[in-house]
Amino acid sequence: MSILTAFVETAMHEARYKMLEDGTFFGEIPFCPGVWANEKTLELCRDVLREVLEEWLILKLRDGDFIPTIGGIDLNVITSEA
Repeated sequence: MSILTAFVETAMHEARYKMLEDGTFFGEIPFCPGVWANEKTLELCRDVLREVLEEWLILKLRDGDFIPTIGGIDLNVITSEA
């Protein structure tokens, strides 16, 4: 399993879901700000949440932004100027 796959799987295990008053499901990953989904079914909410997480991760890696360490997996690259 690649480190990226391990990060996504670990983050998905940290996801929290709740049913809203309108009957839809809301899911979020507390350690990943802005990663959330709101869908008609719990299964669809999980699928969309995974997609959002993957897209969020790609953008964070591309931009060199801080990525929280989850389950001991640290994707941050520390560079130093010589």
